[in-house]
Amino acid sequence: MTADETNDSPAAPPEAGDTEHPHRRIRSFVRRAGRTTDAQARAYADFGAQYLIPYRPAPLDFAQAFGRAAPTVLEIGFGMGEATAHIARVRPDDNFLCCEVHEPGVGALLKRAGEQGLANIRIVAHDAVEVLQHMIPPGSLAGAHVFFPDPWHKKRHHKRRLIQPGFVRQLAEHLAPGGYLHCATDWQPYAEQMVEVLAGEPLLANTAAPDAGGFAPKPDYRPLTKFENRGIKLGHGVWDVVFKKI
Repeated sequence: MTADETNDSPAAPPEAGDTEHPHRRIRSFVRRAGRTTDAQARAYADFGAQYLIPYRPAPLDFAQAFGRAAPTVLEIGFGMGEATAHIARVRPDDNFLCCEVHEPGVGALLKRAGEQGLANIRIVAHDAVEVLQHMIPPGSLAGAHVFFPDPWHKKRHHKRRLIQPGFVRQLAEHLAPGGYLHCATDWQPYAEQMVEVLAGEPLLANTAAPDAGGFAPKPDYRPLTKFENRGIKLGHGVWDVVFKKI
């Protein structure tokens, strides 16, 4: 998901009277208001049966869900689906299991996938953390993408960030040997935390060059969005962090 795509971000907003609860469960999203357009609603009707997979707390058979056996990548929060559709199009030999709770975003990706005939996308409109815990068998993923999650800028909110040791351990356990975890952010302090957290996971190894500060070159499959291009022109940075399972 990209920062200009109204991303669903880590952790739900605090409940009244529970702004700093120490045992808050990390979620992969923040509930946001948003209106589903007529075109997005039509996409649900036209393409939902093909692409939507209902959440069930039971292991998902990837081959059955996609109609083929292929490496499967988990996309955590895809916003309005621009980057996800691009990646699926340039990597036709891979399957992409995409999680997003924002209804307009799901409708937008359904529209893109249906109109472009992208057969390698399936969507679970549910919290990616629960999808990972209950629907994805351990050691089954070829990769996982976490693009532009909410950085929770204020220090007291950092614990709401999605990239935390416990969640990274869960991701690593669900990757196949040699599988990768690719995170991207336009907030440098979060990028530095991502490197620190992922480097602290013994199941993962950084793919970056030793002199690169922990950051990887942008992989060719991840597109530059309009938001990124605007940021680059203004001198803003984007950081990619890519680790592989040992």
